[in-house]
This record gives sequence, C-alpha cells and structure tokens, in this order.
Amino acid sequence: ELNEDELLHFVVAEADSIVTLHSFKDKCEPVFLLSLNGKIIAKIEGANAPLINRKVTNLINEERKIVAGEMERPEKIKFYFFSFLEEHYSIILIRPDAVVNNKALEIKKKIIKEGYVIEVEEAMMLTEGQVRDFYGQIEDEPDFEDFVSLMTTGLSYVLVVSPGNEKPDSLEEAQLDIESNEPPEDLPEAEVNDTLTTMKNLQALLDRQHISQYCDIEDDATNVARLLDVFFPDFKLMKSRNEGKTMALLRPDLVHERKDEVLDIIEAEGFKILYQRQTELSEEEAQMLCEEYENEDYYDKLIENMMSGPSLLLVLLRENGLQYWKKLLGPTNVNEVNEDFPESLCARFAMDGLPFNQLYGSDSSEIAQRDIEYFFPLQSTLALIKPHVTHEQREIILKIIKDSGFELTQLKEIVLTPEEAKKVYFRIEKKEFYKDVLAVLAEGPSLIMVLTRWNAIAEWRRLIGTVDPEEARLLSPESIRARFGINILKNAVHGASNTLEASEAISRVFGDDENPEN
Repeated sequence: ELNEDELLHFVVAEADSIVTLHSFKDKCEPVFLLSLNGKIIAKIEGANAPLINRKVTNLINEERKIVAGEMERPEKIKFYFFSFLEEHYSIILIRPDAVVNNKALEIKKKIIKEGYVIEVEEAMMLTEGQVRDFYGQIEDEPDFEDFVSLMTTGLSYVLVVSPGNEKPDSLEEAQLDIESNEPPEDLPEAEVNDTLTTMKNLQALLDRQHISQYCDIEDDATNVARLLDVFFPDFKLMKSRNEGKTMALLRPDLVHERKDEVLDIIEAEGFKILYQRQTELSEEEAQMLCEEYENEDYYDKLIENMMSGPSLLLVLLRENGLQYWKKLLGPTNVNEVNEDFPESLCARFAMDGLPFNQLYGSDSSEIAQRDIEYFFPLQSTLALIKPHVTHEQREIILKIIKDSGFELTQLKEIVLTPEEAKKVYFRIEKKEFYKDVLAVLAEGPSLIMVLTRWNAIAEWRRLIGTVDPEEARLLSPESIRARFGINILKNAVHGASNTLEASEAISRVFGDDENPEN
C-alpha cells in the first residue's frame, strides 16, 4: 500500500539458519529493525502491529518529503545493542598437559582475579571431533594428527568466560528512545567500546600471567556460538543453574502430617531436588530463617514451633526457580490469603491456630546462597579411577559424577608409584593384599580427583557401590563398580571412607592449599 516508489524493503533473519544468531535460539522475540542507507534508525521489539504500522508509515512519509525537497534529513544518532554485548563470551580450553601438571586451578584463579566471570566449566575427555572443531584453523599443519591424538588422551577443562564489567541496569536505560529520537543522558559509548575490547584483552591476560602456553582461547563471536553447541548444547540451562537455585523448608507440623503431598507438588511444578535433609533446628537457626517475622506478635510462638520437631530442608532447582518458588508459596501470613492467593501453598497447607506459612523459601539469591551454604555445606572427597578403566568407560564415569551434582575441583593423571600410591592408600599399606593393589595401579595412569558437593564422601561411596564388583552387582547393580569393575582389585574406582581419610589424602596428593574442605 505504501510502496509505489519502492522505498520500502523487507528482509527476515532467522536464528535457526544464521550461525551468528544461534546463541539467541529459543530465547528471543521478534525484533523489527528499520534502517536507512545501511544504518539502523529505529527498533521495535515484539509483534506490535499497530506500532510497527505507525512507525513504518511515518518514516516512509518523512522520506518522501526529503526526496521532494520539502524537509531536510534529520541527523540520526548511533544505535546500541546492549542485549548483544551482555552475552559476549569466550571459550578457553585448558589442555591435558596443563591438567596433568596441576595448572587448571591456577589458571581459573588468575582469570577470576582479573575480573572475568567463568559462566560454565567442565572437565572432559575431548573427542577427536571436538578437537578438530576447536582447532580447525591449524588442521593443515603437518603435525596436526599427532596433536589431535595428544589432546584426546587426557582430561581437559573447557571454560565459557564473560567480561565481568558492570553493565547498564536495563536495556531501556542504555538504548535509544525510538519515539523521541533523543539520546539517553550519559550514553556510555566508552563503556560499549570497553566491552567489545575486553575479550580481546583476555589473550593478553593469559600472556601476561604466563599461562597462555597451557591453554587456548576462542573469542570470535561466530566461532563461539558454534563451539557452545559442540561443548555445551545445554549452555542456557547450565548457565541458569545458580539463578534457578533456592532453598525451601517444610516446618515440623507439615513434615509430620503432609510431607509427601508437598513433595509431589514440587515434582509436578518441574523442580529438581538437588539435596534434602531432615533436621531439628537450633534456636539460632530458627531465628535465621524467621527474620521476616521478627515484628509479628506471634514470633516467639513461631520459633517454638520451628524447634518442636524435625524440619525438611530442600535445595530446589528449575529455571527461574527462586522467584517461581516464592510465587507458589504465596504470602508469609495466612491472614493475608485472599481471593488473590487461593491456590498458594500458604492457603493449601495452612494449619489451624498457626497464622504463618508452613513453608519457607529464600527471599533473594543472596539469601539463597547463605541458606544453602549454611545448611548444605560443601564437603570434598578424594576419588580415583583405576588404570584398567577404558577411555570410553572413563567418560561415562565422569558424566555420572557431573550428573550427581559433584564439582570436579581438582584432578591429576599419573602412574601411581609405590610412593605416590601411599598418599592415597595409606590406610591399607600394612595389609597383606597391598602389594596386589600396587601391581594393579602400576599397569597405567590413574585419574585422581577431588570431588566437591554437600555430603560428598557418603554420596561418592553410594555411587561406587561395595568393594567387590560381584557383590555390587547384586546389591546396587547401577553402581560404578557393578558396571565397570572386573574383580575386587580391578574394581574401577576408589573413594575415601571418612572425613579424616579424605582430608588427609587430599592434602597428601594435592597439598594443603588444594583441600577446599575445612
């Protein structure tokens, strides 16, 4: 209707078909960009047909007047896309030789110290395809095939890193006001340039810190988008784990009477229960979780109730989990339940004579972190994958470790000499069968790891199963020893039995500074 003089042209860019846009797949809405002579002069977010129609009509009419000489072309200002800048990543690959030489933790510490954020990290045995994808630019070099072989024989770390610069509080505050054509006050152009150059400086940081020989970096946006799919196909979910994590609590009366009902709702609402424990709270702990009720006249009654029996503590995870759990909970006070919150958990699980919500949720990400660290303190254990385990089996075991909520905080791959083996197996070195253990360990390199999570020692022991694989196949057929163990000596994996043994072994193998458990 408007285009008799062919002023208007329409082009569609679909995230599915353009590599540069892959990182926006499944998390973007339609965006209409209006450009003139190759420069973007307006932007409309969302499928707002009336607004689009009005804006296009106005711009076309304005352009006709300019062509006819009836008005001068207004000066257009620059248009910034902070939403893109906020998602600029680099990928750092820490090579197997660095991992063997115990350099991974040092590299990560230096990156963080310089203000960068490690969004996602994972220790992995690289496949040949992954090596070729990352190092495609050097595939024509004569020794490339030897390099691929070297890179697939040991454990590497892959990190997704973003600049830790302070960003604008919101996109609206930092972008052009389309309707007024007025630039926002204090438009931070220098900040834009700093953000774009920060990732370039990451390579300089690695050089300056004398760690570039241990790792390689990819910071081209197109290549990073492609490699995210290669290494972290679930990157969006992985990145949002901390944002989606919260702590929940069922008060004693609810635990006693209707615990299973609440757990069913939690599952139905899409939450994953990462950790759970049932415990009786001290007065200090009860007060910590009831801060919002301090000024209520029933505060003392609430504290008494919280100490009357075991409470159930849960660490929950789902996308936007903290806010979603708060929404499910409803108001903190039963008396505030009205027509707006009839289906809230506060309303559904109210107890006669008790005016407070029978469930608790952390109020903010900071409070959630405090609650989780206090009630689910991290613990570390020493774990070992034995030489007879194949490359493919090792990958499966590492995936089991990851899926079970462990963080691989330290590792080294070495052939255990009698002297090195003593650091791990000091508890049994005087046993008659110890010489047989040494013979098995001398057959090839073992992978020694520090695994960290809440209740790590007991959880790792549960995952690996009993010492004898035959017995494990009867008692816990899904355990690691049941699946990959051959006999009582070649039983695939080892784990510390208790806190003292774990702490001592970690200190002996990695040094006191590498033991994160206190």
